[in-house]
Amino acid sequence: MIYLAMFVGYLFGSIPFALIIGKVFYKKDIRNFGSGNLGGTNAGRVLGAPAGVTVSVLDALKGFVAIMLAHFFIPGDVNAAVLAGFAAAVGHCYPLFANFRGGKAVSTAYGYLLGIAVFFMFPWGILWVFALPLATFFLILKLTKFVSFSSMVSVTLATVIMFILQKNLLICFTVLAIDLLVIYRHRANIKRLADGKESKVKWL
Repeated sequence: MIYLAMFVGYLFGSIPFALIIGKVFYKKDIRNFGSGNLGGTNAGRVLGAPAGVTVSVLDALKGFVAIMLAHFFIPGDVNAAVLAGFAAAVGHCYPLFANFRGGKAVSTAYGYLLGIAVFFMFPWGILWVFALPLATFFLILKLTKFVSFSSMVSVTLATVIMFILQKNLLICFTVLAIDLLVIYRHRANIKRLADGKESKVKWL
């Protein structure tokens, strides 16, 4: 059942909401514009703020819904839910339905964190592993205007908090794996940050 949960999570994570919204409502394939990334930041840059916010929310739902479905359909199997959420993050980055060219997993990571907090760490987990890192993201973003830097710092903060509060090692190491995936997917951004050439977000 764990493998089935992961497969479903991956398929759900593979839904390219940025591509769908761009083509259906704006007649644009955002892979041909901006960074070419299928995520909320590039959607906002290419299509405008409403599209960027919508894509970010839908991408976050990937991680949350994957956990929720596994939690309810495979009750009592924490591992299945945790790994389904992780698979959704992988699917977002390497989507089956978009030639394995996806986003950077930031929004999906937050959806994953919310799912873990709601179903396995309620109620205080919502504050510590979701709300606090999310607030940190927006604070750093306001100060720097760098989405990439804000994303990496805030997801890493969530990972550290998870290791402090959570006793389930699978949850901890899965969050760490998602954090490393987020950082890996931002490797080009890291180089631009180091070179002083990273673009600042203008639509937020």
